[in-house]
Amino acid sequence: MKTARQVTLDLLISMDIKGAYSNIALDKAFTAEKLSVKDKAFAANIFYGVLERRMTLDYLIRFYSSIEFDKIAVPVVQILRMGFYQLLFMNYVPESAAVNESVRLMSYIGLEKAKGFVNAILRNFIRDGKQINYGDLEGYGKLSIEYSCPKWLIKKWDKELGEKKMLSLLQSSFGRPPLYARVNTTRYTDEQVIAGLKKDGVIAKKNPLLEHCLELTNVKSIETCSAYHKGMFHVQDISSQISCRIANPIFNETLVDICAAPGGKTFTCAEIMNNLGAVYSYDLYDGKVSLIENGALRLGLDIIKAAENDATMFNPEIPQADKVICDVPCSGLGVIRRKPEIKYKKMKSLETLPQTQAKIIDVSSRYVKPGGTLIYSTCTVSRDENENIVEQFLADHKEFVPVVMLSGVKGLEDTYMRTITPLETGGDGFFVATLRKIK
Repeated sequence: MKTARQVTLDLLISMDIKGAYSNIALDKAFTAEKLSVKDKAFAANIFYGVLERRMTLDYLIRFYSSIEFDKIAVPVVQILRMGFYQLLFMNYVPESAAVNESVRLMSYIGLEKAKGFVNAILRNFIRDGKQINYGDLEGYGKLSIEYSCPKWLIKKWDKELGEKKMLSLLQSSFGRPPLYARVNTTRYTDEQVIAGLKKDGVIAKKNPLLEHCLELTNVKSIETCSAYHKGMFHVQDISSQISCRIANPIFNETLVDICAAPGGKTFTCAEIMNNLGAVYSYDLYDGKVSLIENGALRLGLDIIKAAENDATMFNPEIPQADKVICDVPCSGLGVIRRKPEIKYKKMKSLETLPQTQAKIIDVSSRYVKPGGTLIYSTCTVSRDENENIVEQFLADHKEFVPVVMLSGVKGLEDTYMRTITPLETGGDGFFVATLRKIK
């Protein structure tokens, strides 16, 4: 049976070679390997920590290594990253264990000859007081190493959001993010859900900013909770919940959610509507449509109808609606703390996204009734994918005008375009715009 460190090392090597979403890769590994609850927590800590701090850790490897970074074998790099991470950020791990277990991993990967190399690097770092020497680095360069974030992204956020919000995004990118849930108000009160979760050993408390939003702690597995199976709640980040509050669906309206999976907005909107009216929920893939259908069934929301649809192509079978939500595929720069590997994507890889986003908002607008509202949203923090898309859409579509929909959230500015950051809500980075069809 593998140890927690061995499982983590295998995962990190696999991520380096194949690439994958970190949360999915970790879930698969934990399903395949029999680790105790304590070992799972330890492995997850190192796994996410190494991904989050990769640039910082690689800076240290370069600083202390006598061998050029690119010539160090990939498994050795991962072992050094794990060792440095434990020494720097896991104070409860004894220094001797961090070093010795890293050296022991060399036997696991069959590179006995490199044991001395790993041992020397980590021990030299300890001798230097475990302090990072930034040398002549300053400004964006220093921030890049300190927060393990590419300079291009730091510059982008600074230019588009200002220093305060840029720093809040950097600071919030570390550690496990809060877990938020939305109460199924068609069946239960907040107090009933809190009591139900307590029986499952989960601590739930009301969020002071948003009604029916709960923050969950002490969660081992949501899907094993009896409160979950009873349909008492669904998991949804507070920023996403706020976007539904801004959309303000009213009972007996028709609402279309055009890129809906896994269904959080669909469920919350149906609940706000008190399960009265019609919610049409679409996604490109059959498997994701099934997720929405199963979620609606669990929550008892029978006004939801889910189906496959390509959001980039007009579908005459989709009805005209009072509210149309298009939460488009995006770079995900607002959810880096959930998927830290996102921030290491090359800037060039994101350049084609606005074309798809522009196509989806254009098609989605055709489903809006005169007098209805189009809600455009993303889970990214990027002017190219947010404000620029909306402004160009308005320039091309004179039948739409900006409309301010009140959020009712303290500290959140009421404008027709909003960028939400962890600084305001503690939730994910998010963007939402509201546009009214006047003819």
